Parts: sequence; structure tokens; C-alpha cells
Amino acid sequence: MSNRVVLGIGSNLGERLQNILHSLFYLESRLGEITKISSVYQSPAMDFQGHDFYNIAVELKTDKKPLEILSITQEIEKTLGREEKSINKKYKNRSLDIDLLYYNDSVYTKDNLQIPHPGIPQRNFVLYPLNEILPKYFHPQLKKTHIELVTLSPDKNQPKRLDQTVDYKKEIPFNFIAIEGNIGAGKTTFATQFAKDFNSKLVLERFEENAFLPKFYEDPKRYAFPLEMSFLADRYQQLSDDLAQYDLFKTSVISDYYVFKSLIFAKVTLSEEEYNLYRKIFNFMYKDLVKPDLYIYLYQDIDRLLENIKKRGREYEQSIKGEYLEQIHEGYMNFIKTQKDLNVLILDISHIDFVKDPKYYHQMVQRILSHSTQEKQLIIEKL
Repeated sequence: MSNRVVLGIGSNLGERLQNILHSLFYLESRLGEITKISSVYQSPAMDFQGHDFYNIAVELKTDKKPLEILSITQEIEKTLGREEKSINKKYKNRSLDIDLLYYNDSVYTKDNLQIPHPGIPQRNFVLYPLNEILPKYFHPQLKKTHIELVTLSPDKNQPKRLDQTVDYKKEIPFNFIAIEGNIGAGKTTFATQFAKDFNSKLVLERFEENAFLPKFYEDPKRYAFPLEMSFLADRYQQLSDDLAQYDLFKTSVISDYYVFKSLIFAKVTLSEEEYNLYRKIFNFMYKDLVKPDLYIYLYQDIDRLLENIKKRGREYEQSIKGEYLEQIHEGYMNFIKTQKDLNVLILDISHIDFVKDPKYYHQMVQRILSHSTQEKQLIIEKL
């Protein structure tokens, strides 16, 4: 069953807009589809001395029950930095405050949860955003619309509607995004979550199916050429099958690799004679493949890469040396610098952990969504 839920979201501490934006990602991934978002309203702190609040109202569809929603929103508040609520129940500055305002047209009282939220009729910072997205909605207890409740409100404060918006986009402005990076950079983890959040087709490299990979790490000179040839053949077939008609998809395509990585790795692993032959074969295949609208390179420094490789525990990768990773990185940089018509975005994520702290993941997503579809110069962002 799809339930209509209306939430009030506020922040008066830290990066207020970013706090609200991050909460929207969590809400949609944990609760359901967001259907309406109000403008941002600024208002003074109420019932305590503090910084001005930014507030919005959000409508979403969910299959969760009221107490489940309460539990999830409290977890989101805590994740995004809200301190424990005061024991004496006094108000204080907070990075995020999420209130459950309505649940369908229900009147609900259980434990410490009341629906509709009892503060709605007395708080303009709640009423103004509500009136924007649901002006004719009838309060199930008071039997009045938000238009009426605004006129009857005893609150003398008049929230200011800001020109700033919560830039929460639902569609990726690119048809095909290739997410690249060195070994252990986190490209597959990021691509998988990104595709899930935006309902995009996900194309993952099938490296675990390659029987030559463990053998290569044991004896690189002997197995380099068959490894690179098998990867090239598999990448070509996979991308040809998945991307040949990518323009017919309703959603974007996100891949955790781009076929040119074959040439980058081959340059490092093959002898000069082998590489020259390999390049002839590669060039023949490459001209037929769809090129990405956006090429993203996730940069991690060598120490972080080695740490990530050790952490994920693939036995055949444990012998990888920093020198080899440095060669791979230089290969990527040389490739990127020579691609005049490729839309490239490099994200330096060496000092963040977007898996442990999802707010960094959201920053990465927002940087990608704000990237110009016409950009043709090298852009480097340190997050």
C-alpha cells in the first residue's frame, strides 16, 4: 500500500541547505519516492535563542508505518550530525530536524508520536511551506485548509521565502556515464549506488569471471597478453550489447569502466611488440563503440588504494605494489590529457570515505548532476 506522508525538515546549524539536501537522499532511499518539495523558508529560532532556520516541506509515498517512519527519520537526523535531544526537552541549535506532519488523512496517537503534528497550526515556518505544496489540503482534525490555517495562525513571525533552492534533481543529464579509477578506487561501489538511486541501467565489468587474472598476478610476464586480450574481447562484447541502443533507454546508463582502460593497462603490462599488436586490434574495435557523455575519474592516492585493496581481501590482489598502481594512474592521466572531445570530471576523493559517510557520496552525486553536458575541458574537484 502506498501511503502519502508529509514531512517538515529544518536546519539551523552548519551548511543548512546541504543538510536538507542530504536528508532528501536518505529519505528517498529509505522511505520512498519524493513527490513534492517546497521552496526554502528562513525564519528565526522559536522558543529559544539560536541561529535562523531553513525549512522545507516534503511530500512522499511510502509503504512504511508511522512508527517505522519516525525511527528512520531519527536515524537520518543522527547520521547527519544531530546531537541527542535535551533531557529537559529544551530546544537548541540542530543540524537537522525532521518532523512527521501528516500520514494520509489519519489521526494517530501512539507512544510519543502524534499525527497530525500538534504544532502545525501555531508555526508559520511549518505552515508556509505546507501552504505552498498543499494549499487546499484539509487538516484531518481542524477541517481547515492550509490557506485558512495561515490566516488564522497566532505566530507573528513571517518566514522569508529564499531565492536559494534545494537542487534535488531526479534525472541524470547524461545518457552514458563511465566511472573510472585505479584498482581499489571505489568505482564499482559508487557506480552501483549511483545507478540504484537514479534508476539507471548498470554495466559492471566482469573481472571476476576472467580465469587469467589470478594467474597474471602470479606470473605477469607469461599471462599479460592473454589477460589483456580476454578483457578486451569481453569489454567489447559487453558494451556492444548493452550500449548499442542506449539512446532507447528511458534512463541513463552507468558503467564502472570504459573500454579505453584496456589500452591503459596493456601499455603497462605488455612488451612493446605485444602492445603494438594489441593496439591494432583495439583500434579496430574501439571505433564502433559508443563514447560516454561524461567520463568520471575517481582519484585516490596510492596509500589509500593499497589500504582499500587490503581491506577488500581479494587474495590475488594482495601482491599488487604501489609502483604498479602509480603506472596505472599515469596511464589514465595520459589518456585523459589526450582526449580533446571527452567530457571529463576528476573527483579527488583521497580524503573522504563516501561509503562510511554518505554525505560525501551525496556531494559526489551533486557535483556530477551540476556538471555541464557541454563541458569539454578537464575539471578537477577535491572533495
